[in-house]
Amino acid sequence: MQRISVDEDGDFVRAPARFDHRITEAGEWPVEAGRYRLVVSLACPWAHRALISRRLLGLEDAISVAVADPLQDQRSWRFTLDPGGRDPVLDIAYLAEAYHAADPDYDGGISVPAIVDVPSGRVVTNDYDQITLDFATQWSAHHREGAPDLYPEAWREEIDEVAALVYRDVNNAVYRAGFAQRQATYERVFAALFARLDWLTERLAGQRYLVGDHLTEADIRLFTTLVRFDAVYHGHFKCNREKLAENPVLWAYARDLYQTPGVGETVDFDHIKRHYYEVHTQLNPSGIVPAGPDPARWRQPHDRAALGGSPFGQGTPPPPRG
Repeated sequence: MQRISVDEDGDFVRAPARFDHRITEAGEWPVEAGRYRLVVSLACPWAHRALISRRLLGLEDAISVAVADPLQDQRSWRFTLDPGGRDPVLDIAYLAEAYHAADPDYDGGISVPAIVDVPSGRVVTNDYDQITLDFATQWSAHHREGAPDLYPEAWREEIDEVAALVYRDVNNAVYRAGFAQRQATYERVFAALFARLDWLTERLAGQRYLVGDHLTEADIRLFTTLVRFDAVYHGHFKCNREKLAENPVLWAYARDLYQTPGVGETVDFDHIKRHYYEVHTQLNPSGIVPAGPDPARWRQPHDRAALGGSPFGQGTPPPPRG
């Protein structure tokens, strides 16, 4: 069972990032190709952001990635997908070991994404909000040729404003609805979630992307919740006013992003469903994982190109994986 924290109103409380050092061009933790390892779960929407950014920006050779098992045990994220049950680069069995290397007295939650300094084995940051912004701005010397500008300086204020609303009322709201322990709290969050989805529907009915004329950080942050919506949040978290597939605008928008080169390939519905339905035993004590929905639907035409803009702006798609 995953440990869940709630306040006096029975509302889910997300723990803040304990390790929030930044990896910058000139700082305590300098940008350096090959030095850091990004630890993710393919199930986690917060880690998924980092995977998409890394892929679109072409940072695969600069920042290696470790994928944790979607199923956690009492010590949380583990590397049982790797031979011998140990990450081959960090030589650890659990992400908790990197947390404790950074702070031996740490007794909080172990979360992904986390960036680990390979030489010392210490977690540098688990600040999911800042990680992708730094990928876009601090790691520019290691971006691929033709990498898109995911956080354009001229649009940053609007991106930040939209992303803050999406975080509060969508990204985090689905968790608050799912883990609410009082009916009134659940209903309040449910109403705010769908009011924001209605707002997003209106915004995206006439423009292809959330901000500007190409894909940005704002779209990535919304996408990782939308791609999990029908598979998990609609039923498992009781966010069931309507399915994503029943909203023509958001469903087409999400498919457009999914079909963007470098995005859909980061989605793993098997990991997503097994994690939520098998780990959250307080919500799904049977542990049964739903068989649907059919992931092939994500390849259906979306017709969003008629709204103008292009996924990468002045940039180019990432090259196919070898």
